[in-house]
Amino acid sequence: MNLTLNTILKLYPVSIKKDKKNYIIEDTISGDFYEMPKICVDAIEFINQKWKLGQIEAELKRLYPDEEVDVINFAKQLIDFRLVKEIDGIELKVEKSNLLMSGFSWISPRFSRLFFHKHSNMIFICLIMINLLLFLTNTELIPYYEDLFLFDSLIFNMVTFSFISLVMLVIHEFGHVLAARSFNLPAKLGVGHRFFLVVFETDLTYAWRLSPKERNTLYIAGLYFEQFILFIVLLIKLFITVRDPILSGILNFIILDLFYKAIYQCCFFMKTDIYYIFENSSGCYNLLENSKTYLRQLFSTSRDKGQELFENETRIVKVYSIFYIIGGMLMITLLIFYIIPQMYTFLKQAIMNLVNPVDPTNIIDSVLFLGLFFITSSLLLYSLIKENRRIPSP
Repeated sequence: MNLTLNTILKLYPVSIKKDKKNYIIEDTISGDFYEMPKICVDAIEFINQKWKLGQIEAELKRLYPDEEVDVINFAKQLIDFRLVKEIDGIELKVEKSNLLMSGFSWISPRFSRLFFHKHSNMIFICLIMINLLLFLTNTELIPYYEDLFLFDSLIFNMVTFSFISLVMLVIHEFGHVLAARSFNLPAKLGVGHRFFLVVFETDLTYAWRLSPKERNTLYIAGLYFEQFILFIVLLIKLFITVRDPILSGILNFIILDLFYKAIYQCCFFMKTDIYYIFENSSGCYNLLENSKTYLRQLFSTSRDKGQELFENETRIVKVYSIFYIIGGMLMITLLIFYIIPQMYTFLKQAIMNLVNPVDPTNIIDSVLFLGLFFITSSLLLYSLIKENRRIPSP
Protein backbone atom coordinates (compact mmCIF):
# COMPACT_ATOMS: atom_id res chain seq x y z
CA MET A 1 0.00 0.00 0.00
CA ASN A 2 1.47 3.34 -1.07
CA LEU A 3 1.98 6.06 1.51
CA THR A 4 1.45 9.72 0.57
CA LEU A 5 1.52 12.99 2.46
CA ASN A 6 -2.31 12.75 2.66
CA THR A 7 -2.15 9.34 4.37
CA ILE A 8 -3.61 8.97 7.88
CA LEU A 9 -2.32 6.14 10.08
CA LYS A 10 -3.79 4.41 13.10
CA LEU A 11 -1.36 2.76 15.49
CA TYR A 12 -1.67 -0.08 17.94
CA PRO A 13 -1.56 0.99 21.59
CA VAL A 14 1.94 1.92 22.72
CA SER A 15 3.45 3.04 26.02
CA ILE A 16 6.02 5.85 25.95
CA LYS A 17 8.58 6.26 28.73
CA LYS A 18 11.40 8.83 29.00
CA ASP A 19 14.86 7.29 29.29
CA LYS A 20 18.29 8.87 29.87
CA LYS A 21 18.68 10.27 26.35
CA ASN A 22 15.74 9.11 24.26
CA TYR A 23 12.40 7.43 24.82
CA ILE A 24 11.43 3.77 25.20
CA ILE A 25 8.38 2.78 23.16
CA GLU A 26 6.59 -0.39 24.27
CA ASP A 27 4.15 -2.26 22.07
CA THR A 28 1.62 -3.09 24.77
CA ILE A 29 0.27 -6.05 22.78
CA SER A 30 3.42 -7.88 21.73
CA GLY A 31 5.69 -6.61 24.49
CA ASP A 32 8.36 -5.39 22.03
CA PHE A 33 10.45 -2.34 22.94
CA TYR A 34 12.03 0.35 20.74
CA GLU A 35 14.30 3.28 21.50
CA MET A 36 13.34 6.52 19.72
CA PRO A 37 14.35 10.20 19.94
CA LYS A 38 11.98 13.01 20.89
CA ILE A 39 11.16 13.88 17.25
CA CYS A 40 9.81 10.35 16.70
CA VAL A 41 7.72 10.54 19.88
CA ASP A 42 6.21 13.80 18.66
CA ALA A 43 5.45 12.16 15.32
CA ILE A 44 3.66 9.28 17.08
CA GLU A 45 1.60 11.73 19.12
CA PHE A 46 0.57 13.58 15.96
CA ILE A 47 -0.33 10.27 14.31
CA ASN A 48 -2.53 9.40 17.31
CA GLN A 49 -4.25 12.77 16.81
CA LYS A 50 -5.12 11.61 13.25
CA TRP A 51 -2.96 14.15 11.47
CA LYS A 52 -2.05 13.57 7.85
CA LEU A 53 1.58 12.64 7.21
CA GLY A 54 2.10 15.89 5.30
CA GLN A 55 0.82 17.94 8.24
CA ILE A 56 3.09 16.01 10.59
CA GLU A 57 6.13 16.57 8.37
CA ALA A 58 5.47 20.30 8.11
CA GLU A 59 5.06 20.63 11.87
CA LEU A 60 8.18 18.62 12.65
CA LYS A 61 10.24 20.73 10.24
CA ARG A 62 9.02 23.79 12.12
CA LEU A 63 9.81 22.29 15.53
CA TYR A 64 13.14 20.75 14.48
CA PRO A 65 14.63 23.04 11.82
CA ASP A 66 18.07 21.43 12.13
CA GLU A 67 16.79 17.87 11.70
CA GLU A 68 16.27 15.97 8.47
CA VAL A 69 12.58 15.06 8.46
CA ASP A 70 11.11 12.26 6.32
CA VAL A 71 7.78 11.24 7.80
CA ILE A 72 6.91 8.76 5.04
CA ASN A 73 10.11 6.83 5.69
CA PHE A 74 9.35 6.90 9.43
CA ALA A 75 5.85 5.57 8.73
CA LYS A 76 7.39 2.68 6.77
CA GLN A 77 9.57 1.88 9.79
CA LEU A 78 6.49 1.83 12.01
CA ILE A 79 4.89 -0.62 9.58
CA ASP A 80 8.03 -2.81 9.73
CA PHE A 81 7.80 -2.69 13.54
CA ARG A 82 4.18 -3.89 13.22
CA LEU A 83 2.94 -0.84 15.10
CA VAL A 84 0.54 0.34 12.37
CA LYS A 85 -3.01 -1.01 12.60
CA GLU A 86 -4.74 0.92 9.80
CA ILE A 87 -3.74 2.99 6.76
CA ASP A 88 -6.46 5.41 5.61
CA GLY A 89 -9.06 3.31 7.42
CA ILE A 90 -7.93 0.04 5.84
CA GLU A 91 -6.78 -2.46 8.46
CA LEU A 92 -3.46 -4.15 7.86
CA LYS A 93 -3.14 -7.89 8.18
CA VAL A 94 -0.53 -7.99 10.91
CA GLU A 95 0.21 -11.07 12.98
CA LYS A 96 0.85 -9.79 16.47
CA SER A 97 1.38 -12.60 18.90
CA ASN A 98 1.01 -11.68 22.53
CA LEU A 99 4.48 -12.22 23.91
CA LEU A 100 3.66 -10.92 27.36
CA MET A 101 5.13 -13.30 29.86
CA SER A 102 3.74 -14.40 33.19
CA GLY A 103 6.90 -16.24 34.18
CA PHE A 104 7.48 -16.93 37.88
CA SER A 105 4.30 -15.05 38.78
CA TRP A 106 3.98 -17.47 41.71
CA ILE A 107 6.89 -15.66 43.37
CA SER A 108 5.46 -12.84 45.42
CA PRO A 109 6.91 -9.35 44.80
CA ARG A 110 6.67 -8.79 48.55
CA PHE A 111 8.86 -11.84 49.18
CA SER A 112 11.33 -10.76 46.48
CA ARG A 113 11.70 -7.34 48.08
CA LEU A 114 13.24 -9.04 51.11
CA PHE A 115 16.32 -9.48 48.89
CA PHE A 116 16.04 -6.44 46.63
CA HIS A 117 15.11 -3.09 48.11
CA LYS A 118 16.43 0.47 48.17
CA HIS A 119 19.55 -0.59 50.09
CA SER A 120 20.41 -3.73 48.08
CA ASN A 121 22.78 -1.93 45.67
CA MET A 122 24.76 -0.54 48.60
CA ILE A 123 24.89 -3.98 50.23
CA PHE A 124 26.20 -5.41 46.95
CA ILE A 125 29.00 -2.83 46.83
CA CYS A 126 29.89 -3.55 50.46
CA LEU A 127 30.03 -7.30 49.75
CA ILE A 128 32.47 -6.71 46.88
CA MET A 129 34.69 -4.49 49.03
CA ILE A 130 34.67 -6.95 51.96
CA ASN A 131 35.45 -9.93 49.73
CA LEU A 132 38.33 -8.05 48.09
CA LEU A 133 39.63 -7.09 51.54
CA LEU A 134 39.46 -10.70 52.70
CA PHE A 135 41.48 -11.83 49.69
CA LEU A 136 44.08 -9.07 50.14
CA THR A 137 44.55 -9.69 53.86
CA ASN A 138 44.40 -13.49 53.61
CA THR A 139 46.25 -14.47 50.46
CA GLU A 140 45.78 -18.18 51.24
CA LEU A 141 42.13 -17.68 50.20
CA ILE A 142 43.13 -16.72 46.64
CA PRO A 143 42.30 -19.69 44.38
CA TYR A 144 45.07 -21.53 42.55
CA TYR A 145 44.79 -23.67 39.46
CA GLU A 146 45.71 -26.75 41.56
CA ASP A 147 42.41 -26.37 43.46
CA LEU A 148 40.72 -28.10 40.54
CA PHE A 149 42.52 -31.39 41.33
CA LEU A 150 40.68 -32.53 44.45
CA PHE A 151 40.29 -36.19 43.48
CA ASP A 152 42.68 -38.68 41.89
CA SER A 153 40.14 -39.23 39.12
CA LEU A 154 40.43 -36.74 36.28
CA ILE A 155 36.89 -37.23 35.04
CA PHE A 156 35.48 -36.99 38.58
CA ASN A 157 37.25 -33.65 39.09
CA MET A 158 35.73 -32.29 35.89
CA VAL A 159 32.23 -33.61 36.59
CA THR A 160 32.21 -32.36 40.19
CA PHE A 161 33.48 -28.91 39.26
CA SER A 162 30.99 -28.69 36.38
CA PHE A 163 28.13 -29.62 38.70
CA ILE A 164 29.14 -26.97 41.26
CA SER A 165 29.49 -24.43 38.46
CA LEU A 166 25.99 -25.32 37.25
CA VAL A 167 24.54 -24.87 40.75
CA MET A 168 26.22 -21.46 41.05
CA LEU A 169 24.84 -20.51 37.64
CA VAL A 170 21.29 -21.45 38.65
CA ILE A 171 21.63 -19.34 41.80
CA HIS A 172 22.96 -16.46 39.70
CA GLU A 173 20.01 -16.58 37.32
CA PHE A 174 17.53 -17.00 40.16
CA GLY A 175 18.89 -13.71 41.51
CA HIS A 176 17.80 -12.04 38.26
CA VAL A 177 14.38 -13.67 38.57
CA LEU A 178 13.89 -12.46 42.15
CA ALA A 179 14.99 -8.94 41.21
CA ALA A 180 12.46 -8.85 38.36
CA ARG A 181 9.69 -10.10 40.63
CA SER A 182 10.58 -7.45 43.24
CA PHE A 183 9.33 -4.92 40.66
CA ASN A 184 6.35 -7.17 39.85
CA LEU A 185 7.79 -7.90 36.40
CA PRO A 186 7.61 -11.27 34.68
CA ALA A 187 10.84 -13.19 34.12
CA LYS A 188 11.59 -16.08 31.82
CA LEU A 189 14.40 -18.53 32.40
CA GLY A 190 15.68 -19.99 29.14
CA VAL A 191 18.56 -22.12 27.92
CA GLY A 192 21.35 -20.65 25.83
CA HIS A 193 25.00 -21.38 25.16
CA ARG A 194 28.45 -19.90 25.57
CA PHE A 195 30.52 -21.59 22.86
CA PHE A 196 29.88 -25.31 23.58
CA LEU A 197 28.58 -24.81 27.13
CA VAL A 198 24.86 -24.98 27.84
CA VAL A 199 23.86 -22.15 30.18
CA PHE A 200 20.72 -20.68 31.70
CA GLU A 201 19.68 -17.17 30.70
CA THR A 202 17.06 -14.89 32.23
CA ASP A 203 14.97 -12.82 29.83
CA LEU A 204 14.96 -9.30 31.29
CA THR A 205 13.13 -7.67 28.38
CA TYR A 206 10.61 -6.06 30.68
CA ALA A 207 13.37 -4.23 32.52
CA TRP A 208 12.75 -1.50 29.92
CA ARG A 209 9.61 -0.60 31.86
CA LEU A 210 11.82 0.57 34.73
CA SER A 211 13.97 3.62 35.21
CA PRO A 212 17.71 3.24 34.42
CA LYS A 213 18.54 3.10 38.14
CA GLU A 214 15.97 0.37 38.73
CA ARG A 215 17.23 -1.58 35.71
CA ASN A 216 20.70 -1.71 37.26
CA THR A 217 19.22 -3.62 40.19
CA LEU A 218 18.08 -6.32 37.78
CA TYR A 219 21.46 -6.46 36.07
CA ILE A 220 23.53 -6.80 39.26
CA ALA A 221 21.16 -9.28 40.89
CA GLY A 222 23.06 -12.41 39.83
CA LEU A 223 26.38 -10.92 40.94
CA TYR A 224 24.75 -9.90 44.21
CA PHE A 225 23.89 -13.51 45.00
CA GLU A 226 27.33 -14.74 43.90
CA GLN A 227 29.14 -12.25 46.09
CA PHE A 228 26.99 -13.21 49.07
CA ILE A 229 27.81 -16.91 48.58
CA LEU A 230 31.51 -16.05 48.19
CA PHE A 231 31.36 -14.01 51.40
CA ILE A 232 29.88 -16.95 53.33
CA VAL A 233 32.41 -19.44 51.94
CA LEU A 234 35.34 -17.15 52.74
CA LEU A 235 34.10 -16.74 56.32
CA ILE A 236 33.84 -20.52 56.67
CA LYS A 237 37.39 -20.94 55.37
CA LEU A 238 38.68 -18.28 57.76
CA PHE A 239 36.88 -19.01 61.00
CA ILE A 240 35.78 -22.66 60.88
CA THR A 241 38.25 -25.52 60.90
CA VAL A 242 37.10 -27.89 58.16
CA ARG A 243 38.75 -31.22 58.93
CA ASP A 244 37.20 -33.15 56.05
CA PRO A 245 39.53 -32.68 53.04
CA ILE A 246 36.68 -33.36 50.61
CA LEU A 247 34.48 -30.67 52.12
CA SER A 248 37.42 -28.26 52.18
CA GLY A 249 38.07 -29.07 48.52
CA ILE A 250 34.43 -28.45 47.63
CA LEU A 251 34.68 -25.01 49.24
CA ASN A 252 37.78 -24.37 47.12
CA PHE A 253 35.79 -25.45 44.06
CA ILE A 254 33.14 -22.83 44.86
CA ILE A 255 35.74 -20.08 45.35
CA LEU A 256 37.50 -21.04 42.11
CA ASP A 257 34.24 -21.10 40.14
CA LEU A 258 33.06 -17.73 41.48
CA PHE A 259 36.52 -16.33 40.79
CA TYR A 260 36.22 -17.49 37.16
CA LYS A 261 32.76 -15.98 36.89
CA ALA A 262 33.97 -12.65 38.33
CA ILE A 263 36.76 -12.48 35.73
CA TYR A 264 34.24 -13.37 33.03
CA GLN A 265 31.98 -10.51 34.12
CA CYS A 266 34.95 -8.13 33.72
CA CYS A 267 35.59 -9.26 30.14
CA PHE A 268 34.20 -6.04 28.71
CA PHE A 269 34.58 -7.26 25.13
CA MET A 270 31.46 -9.36 25.75
CA LYS A 271 27.95 -8.42 26.83
CA THR A 272 28.09 -9.49 30.46
CA ASP A 273 25.96 -8.25 33.35
CA ILE A 274 28.58 -5.59 34.17
CA TYR A 275 28.56 -4.49 30.53
CA TYR A 276 24.80 -3.91 30.71
CA ILE A 277 25.32 -1.80 33.84
CA PHE A 278 27.84 0.32 31.92
CA GLU A 279 25.50 0.58 28.95
CA ASN A 280 22.44 1.34 31.02
CA SER A 281 24.17 3.95 33.21
CA SER A 282 25.60 5.77 30.19
CA GLY A 283 22.45 5.59 28.08
CA CYS A 284 24.57 4.45 25.11
CA TYR A 285 22.80 1.29 24.01
CA ASN A 286 25.34 0.35 21.34
CA LEU A 287 28.35 0.90 23.57
CA LEU A 288 30.13 -2.35 22.74
CA GLU A 289 29.63 -2.04 18.99
CA ASN A 290 30.71 1.61 18.99
CA SER A 291 33.80 0.80 21.08
CA LYS A 292 34.82 -1.88 18.58
CA THR A 293 34.37 0.63 15.76
CA TYR A 294 36.44 3.23 17.61
CA LEU A 295 39.28 0.78 18.31
CA ARG A 296 39.32 -0.41 14.68
CA GLN A 297 39.57 3.19 13.53
CA LEU A 298 42.19 4.03 16.17
CA PHE A 299 44.54 1.21 15.19
CA SER A 300 43.78 1.24 11.47
CA THR A 301 46.80 1.84 9.21
CA SER A 302 44.55 3.22 6.50
CA ARG A 303 44.24 6.97 6.16
CA ASP A 304 40.53 6.55 5.65
CA LYS A 305 39.29 6.02 9.18
CA GLY A 306 35.75 5.40 8.03
CA GLN A 307 32.57 7.05 9.14
CA GLU A 308 32.14 7.69 12.84
CA LEU A 309 29.20 5.57 13.87
CA PHE A 310 28.38 7.27 17.15
CA GLU A 311 27.12 10.77 17.81
CA ASN A 312 27.53 12.71 21.08
CA GLU A 313 29.01 9.58 22.68
CA THR A 314 32.68 9.97 21.80
CA ARG A 315 33.89 10.54 25.36
CA ILE A 316 31.94 7.60 26.77
CA VAL A 317 33.05 5.32 23.95
CA LYS A 318 36.71 6.28 24.46
CA VAL A 319 36.48 5.52 28.19
CA TYR A 320 34.77 2.19 27.59
CA SER A 321 37.39 1.28 24.98
CA ILE A 322 39.96 1.32 27.80
CA PHE A 323 37.86 -1.16 29.76
CA TYR A 324 37.46 -3.20 26.57
CA ILE A 325 41.25 -3.60 26.38
CA ILE A 326 41.51 -4.30 30.12
CA GLY A 327 38.92 -7.05 29.73
CA GLY A 328 41.04 -8.69 27.04
CA MET A 329 44.10 -8.51 29.29
CA LEU A 330 42.17 -10.11 32.16
CA MET A 331 41.09 -12.99 29.93
CA ILE A 332 44.69 -13.53 28.76
CA THR A 333 45.85 -13.52 32.41
CA LEU A 334 43.19 -16.07 33.31
CA LEU A 335 44.30 -18.29 30.45
CA ILE A 336 48.00 -18.06 31.36
CA PHE A 337 47.73 -18.62 35.10
CA TYR A 338 44.67 -20.87 35.35
CA ILE A 339 43.10 -22.42 32.26
CA ILE A 340 46.25 -23.44 30.36
CA PRO A 341 48.05 -24.88 33.45
CA GLN A 342 44.91 -26.83 34.34
CA MET A 343 44.54 -28.24 30.84
CA TYR A 344 48.25 -29.07 30.72
CA THR A 345 48.05 -30.92 34.05
CA PHE A 346 44.94 -32.80 32.98
CA LEU A 347 46.44 -33.88 29.65
CA LYS A 348 49.83 -34.73 31.14
CA GLN A 349 48.26 -36.95 33.79
CA ALA A 350 45.93 -38.61 31.29
CA ILE A 351 48.77 -39.43 28.90
CA MET A 352 50.97 -40.73 31.75
CA ASN A 353 48.15 -43.02 32.86
CA LEU A 354 47.97 -44.46 29.36
CA VAL A 355 51.73 -44.74 28.78
CA ASN A 356 52.55 -46.16 32.23
CA PRO A 357 49.33 -47.78 33.43
CA VAL A 358 49.31 -48.66 37.11
CA ASP A 359 45.65 -49.49 37.55
CA PRO A 360 42.95 -50.38 34.96
CA THR A 361 40.68 -47.74 36.49
CA ASN A 362 43.29 -45.10 35.64
CA ILE A 363 43.19 -46.20 32.00
CA ILE A 364 39.40 -45.97 31.89
CA ASP A 365 39.52 -42.60 33.65
CA SER A 366 42.04 -41.22 31.15
CA VAL A 367 40.16 -42.55 28.12
CA LEU A 368 36.92 -40.97 29.35
CA PHE A 369 38.66 -37.68 30.04
CA LEU A 370 40.45 -37.57 26.68
CA GLY A 371 37.22 -38.44 24.89
CA LEU A 372 35.36 -35.64 26.67
CA PHE A 373 38.26 -33.25 26.04
CA PHE A 374 38.30 -34.07 22.32
CA ILE A 375 34.52 -33.60 21.99
CA THR A 376 34.44 -30.28 23.85
CA SER A 377 37.52 -28.97 22.02
CA SER A 378 35.97 -29.88 18.67
CA LEU A 379 32.74 -28.14 19.59
CA LEU A 380 34.66 -25.07 20.74
CA LEU A 381 36.65 -24.96 17.50
CA TYR A 382 33.46 -25.38 15.46
CA SER A 383 31.75 -22.61 17.45
CA LEU A 384 34.69 -20.23 16.96
CA ILE A 385 34.85 -20.91 13.20
CA LYS A 386 31.09 -20.49 12.84
CA GLU A 387 31.14 -17.24 14.85
CA ASN A 388 34.05 -15.89 12.84
CA ARG A 389 32.19 -16.52 9.58
CA ARG A 390 29.27 -14.46 10.83
CA ILE A 391 31.48 -11.48 11.63
CA PRO A 392 31.78 -9.14 8.61
CA SER A 393 35.24 -7.91 7.78
CA PRO A 394 35.87 -4.25 8.69
